Amino acid sequence: MHDAFQKRPAEAEESGAAGGQAGAAAAASHGDEARGLRVLRLIEHLASASQPLTLSQLAARMQVPKASMMRLLDTLEQHGYVLRTPVGRGYVPGAASTNLALATLRNNALIRVSRSILGTLVAATGETCNLAIPEGNAIVYVDRVETQEPLRLHLVLGTRAPMHCTASGKLFLAHMTLLERRELLAMLTLQARTPKSITDPVLLEREIVRIARLGIGIDDEEFVHGMVAVAVPICAADGRIVAAVACHAPVARKSVEQLLQHVPQLKEAAVKLRPLLLAESH
Repeated sequence: MHDAFQKRPAEAEESGAAGGQAGAAAAASHGDEARGLRVLRLIEHLASASQPLTLSQLAARMQVPKASMMRLLDTLEQHGYVLRTPVGRGYVPGAASTNLALATLRNNALIRVSRSILGTLVAATGETCNLAIPEGNAIVYVDRVETQEPLRLHLVLGTRAPMHCTASGKLFLAHMTLLERRELLAMLTLQARTPKSITDPVLLEREIVRIARLGIGIDDEEFVHGMVAVAVPICAADGRIVAAVACHAPVARKSVEQLLQHVPQLKEAAVKLRPLLLAESH
């Protein structure tokens, strides 16, 4: 009996050590989870911003010390998940983040629903329809259903296109504040893709104001010669644009005015696509 009582303190010590190790392991696991979520939250902040975010802005939004945020950004930049802009010392999502977003959007379950919605839209319009998202200073086509007509514009998923001369791109610009738009346009080279591309900043601003008033993006042979397009926005509850649904057609088959007649169908598709792109609490 005496021996049994003598062993209990040692047993208690072992139990305490085991408990301490378990607690330390749990704390380490929680720390790993927190760091992992911090990375995702950082990419989420960059992806939802309408302009590049600086180190100070990210640290303030995420309530993280600047030194910690700097280390995190450096690591993500090395692996291609963030990109530092040459002007303004801001950060935008990098190619690796874009690839991750595209892989997510290509998820079988999601893509089946998206393709079904776009397929119905193509059947109604007779023309190619796509889903585009803003990515830094460009747009990216994340889903697309082609028309069966032999004359059509073929773009592979993941193709990046300029903002200043595409229907979706000008729509994204129109949803920015004047300051955000000017900062972004200052980083862009307004290259003429066709004779109709708007490369004069003053004229482009007038066009963007017109599009903001209409609420519809229009490309009148500005991106590809002989092709026209219209686009409608998909917006979050706060009014922030997250994507655009667009319809393209060759001018040999349809004019801009004829495409505009399909805006109600495009808006209907945008309403159906919205829940796939937004996870909002109700």
